[in-house]
Amino acid sequence: MSKGLDVGTMNLVSASTEKGGQIKTSRIRNVFLDLPRNAKKLIKLSGASFIEGKDSLLIVGDNAFDMANMFGRVARRPLSQGIVSNNESNAIDVLGYMIKTLLGEPSKQGEVCYFSVPAPPIDNPSKDIVYHKRLFERIINECGYTAFPSNEAMAVIFSECESTNFSGIGFSFGSGMTNVALANLSMECLSFSCERGGDWIDSGASKAVGVSQISVCLEKEKGIDLLNPKNRTQEAISFYYKELIEYAVDVVVSEFNRKRLNMTITKPLPIIVSGGTSKAGNFLEFFSQVISKKKLPFDISEIKHASDPYNAVAVGLLIQANAEE
Repeated sequence: MSKGLDVGTMNLVSASTEKGGQIKTSRIRNVFLDLPRNAKKLIKLSGASFIEGKDSLLIVGDNAFDMANMFGRVARRPLSQGIVSNNESNAIDVLGYMIKTLLGEPSKQGEVCYFSVPAPPIDNPSKDIVYHKRLFERIINECGYTAFPSNEAMAVIFSECESTNFSGIGFSFGSGMTNVALANLSMECLSFSCERGGDWIDSGASKAVGVSQISVCLEKEKGIDLLNPKNRTQEAISFYYKELIEYAVDVVVSEFNRKRLNMTITKPLPIIVSGGTSKAGNFLEFFSQVISKKKLPFDISEIKHASDPYNAVAVGLLIQANAEE
C-alpha cells in the first residue's frame, strides 16, 4: 500500500508491491510532442495519449517519442538536466497527466509515495531544487497520495545494499544528471549531483565529430561497446563516458576528504552503478578500469551493476515508502 516514483529526465518509473510480494514497475517516457488541434480525430484513432493545450494537442509518453522520430522532429522534455524545465510552458500540465496515469488511484487516501529528487548540483551551486521538489510534492499529493522526497542515489543503495546494512556508494547515471551518494548503515554521509549525464555525452560527442545530437543518441541506443568502439562517433562517445566517470569519481574523493573528519568507515564499501546511461556495452568493465587508476580514501569491496539499472531507483524508493507505511 505504497509506491515509489523515479522522476527522471528521460523516463518516469513507478514501483509498487503486488499480491504475493512481487514488485511491479511501470514506465512512461518523459517527453511530449505538440500537434495541431485538427489532428485530434486521427490521434484518437491511433489510441495515443494526449492532453489539450491552449493552442495545440500534446501527445505524451512513448507515443510522442515514436511520432517525433516518424516525422523527423525532436520530442520536447518537461525536465532539463534533472529538474523541471523553465523553458517549457506546458511542462507542469504534461507532468501532472503522466504522473496521474502512472501512479493510478491510491489504494487508500493518503497512500505513501516516495519520489526521487536530485542532490544539489556541485558544478552549479547557484541552482537549487526547491521549486522542483515542491512541485512534484504538490502533483503527487493532488493524486491522493502523501508525497515524500528522497535522494535519487540513496534510493539505489536502498535497492541494492541490504546485505551490507545499506552501506555503499550509489552512482545513478541518468540522462540529465549523474547523482552520487555514500551511505554508512543507511545514513547518508555525502551526496551530490553533477550536470553531466547521457545528454551531456550526446552533446559533446556530436560537436566533436560534427553530427547531430540525435544521431549520437541513436548510435548509442542501438548498441555500443565502450571498450571496442567501431567508428569515430562511437570513439567520441567512449571518450565522453570516460570523462564523465572520472569527473564523478574525483568529486567523490574530494568531497569525502573535505568531510572525512565527520565520517568513520570501518568496512570496505560496495559501489553500485545504475541508470539508463550505464546500460552501454561493457560499462561496468569500463567504469572499473577508470576507477582503478584513482586513489580512493576508502576500501572497495566490489563494483557491481544494479540488478535492474532502469528500475533500481524506483524500487529503492518503494522500500523506503513501505518502511514509512
